[in-house]
Amino acid sequence: MLTSKERAEFRAKANTLETTLMVGKDGVTENVAAEADNQLTARELVKGRVLESALMTAREACDAICEVTGAEGISCVGSKFVIYRFSEKRQAERNQTGRAKRKPTPVSKADPVRKGARARRMAAKQQREQRNAYFRQQAIEKSIEQAREKQLRGKD
Repeated sequence: MLTSKERAEFRAKANTLETTLMVGKDGVTENVAAEADNQLTARELVKGRVLESALMTAREACDAICEVTGAEGISCVGSKFVIYRFSEKRQAERNQTGRAKRKPTPVSKADPVRKGARARRMAAKQQREQRNAYFRQQAIEKSIEQAREKQLRGKD
């Protein structure tokens, strides 16, 4: 049993599908049921149409095909219908192609934003230390100069 979200997703996918299953004036015959079964196995999602000459509605044809094939009806609009049945063949194909395409993405533990911020902080810290060392040296030289001047004034 499909949920309403799954059914809505399949309806959306069915919009782009071509109509591949035709129900004629004889209704749902063994040939139509066999063709529906083949298509469901190959595609999972099949869009069908009931011709005007048929003596049944799209809903009746959809229900009859679903009963014979074990599929679920997705939608019936006008003379067209969409049916779905899970296919193990398609699942195996999806798994193979999915694994072939999907490669593990390398995960870096270093965050480039934090790395840049850390580098800027370290550069700012070095500048502060250089500035402080310069002013400290200037203060020492100034105090030495003042001490010399004081000694010179004291001798005079």
